Amino acid sequence: MEIKGLIDSFNFSSNHLESYFTGGNYSIQTVKGVGISNKDLWIETFKKPLTRNIIEAKILHTSTGLEIPIKRFSVSQNKQTLEIAGLQGYNDKSMHLNELKEHIQDEVITRLDVAIDFKDKIPIRVIRELKKSRTPFKYANSTYLKTDGEKKTNYKINILIYPKHIKESLDDEMQRLEFSFKGAYFRGDLKVKDLSKAYEKMQKSIKRFTGLDVAIKAV
Repeated sequence: MEIKGLIDSFNFSSNHLESYFTGGNYSIQTVKGVGISNKDLWIETFKKPLTRNIIEAKILHTSTGLEIPIKRFSVSQNKQTLEIAGLQGYNDKSMHLNELKEHIQDEVITRLDVAIDFKDKIPIRVIRELKKSRTPFKYANSTYLKTDGEKKTNYKINILIYPKHIKESLDDEMQRLEFSFKGAYFRGDLKVKDLSKAYEKMQKSIKRFTGLDVAIKAV
């Protein structure tokens, strides 16, 4: 049986990111920069702290009420990274990609998350398949599946499991299996406009790890 995979978030980097959002429908607020530090606002907005490798952080506000993080990392100081997350949420704050799509077609994707949701629990056979190549370890409410050699860092694929019903305060139990494909997986040259070309490769990777036939829904 074919299972639906949902693109829940993706990141892309650009040398001239802010130039896309200069019209009256957008405003940009600096949270961390030279002489500026408002880390509490970042936590209040995105429910997680800024990491040490982020040297600049801004919030993109849209006229429809969306709040989107823009980051500049220490390893690539000339580029800003925009994170489009929550595309497949289950509440009123879910992101609508169409508002931004026209601006970002030629930008390179640096991360893309594919979510597979299960009512109640993830099947035991899927967990068994995952454990054949990766070792699970639990942190807070999430279970991360890591290779023996990667430790905390993987430049190609991260895999995690977490209770979606807890994260979004849903009435019914739901577990999410999430594959996070990094820039190195796409060889660093996948543009937003070419995203559909990567679906088959990602589907094959998911099947190799889980045994599941997954069809990724286009965004």
